[in-house]
Amino acid sequence: MVESVGSSTIRTGDTRIAGVTRVAPATPAATPATPASTAAAAAATAPTLAKSMAASAPVDSDRVQQIKAAIAAGTFPLSPSTIADQLIALKYDWIANEQA
Repeated sequence: MVESVGSSTIRTGDTRIAGVTRVAPATPAATPATPASTAAAAAATAPTLAKSMAASAPVDSDRVQQIKAAIAAGTFPLSPSTIADQLIALKYDWIANEQA
């Protein structure tokens, strides 16, 4: 049977109420100490690293040459269904990201 909604008093030893167990407070995680010289060196090289990475596109030129050679020789595998699937996927991605 279900008790009606209303005010009721909770009594000690009530079997409907679970006991409470206290636990120790969480301790903050230790952060590794970074020497000042290492941090300064990393901060100094960050702009130059970004500039050098932005200077050229991340292209595997050996792989590009292999694909060009395979296309020229007529041995590059083309799958019309794979190409169509990728075009449809790109269209759906474009529609999903289009602003109203």
